[in-house]
Amino acid sequence: MSSAFPVRRTSSSEGDSQPVIDVRKRKRMLSNRESARKSRMRKQQHLDDLINQEAQLNSQNRQIAVQINLVTEQYDKVESENAVLRAQLRELTERLQSVNSVLHFIEEFSGMAMDIPEMPDPLLKPWKLPAMAQPVVANSNIVRF
Repeated sequence: MSSAFPVRRTSSSEGDSQPVIDVRKRKRMLSNRESARKSRMRKQQHLDDLINQEAQLNSQNRQIAVQINLVTEQYDKVESENAVLRAQLRELTERLQSVNSVLHFIEEFSGMAMDIPEMPDPLLKPWKLPAMAQPVVANSNIVRF
């Protein structure tokens, strides 16, 4: 029988127990090698899984960055439109106040009753205040891939 591991023969005083020990030692060595091989395979599989996960996360980060940029652009556009509307509201409010003051003047001196609309009190409806609200400031330090 030819083997990869030589069987060590000892003196006759040890008898036949030495070959049994050598066989056990060989089996243990083979088992350890197989165990180490499986361990290396598991480590390699784990590394491959982590590399795939990294690629997926990087892809998700890029998609999120694109979405953030789109939402930021939309926000900037809406904020710009709101600024224009607020300016128009202020201008129209000032015009209405001017017209109302002229109507009050005419009513007072002519004695004719006029239907003058009242200016709404913005404090009664704070959600409709014509004043500019505090802008929400987003962090523009977005990581782009």
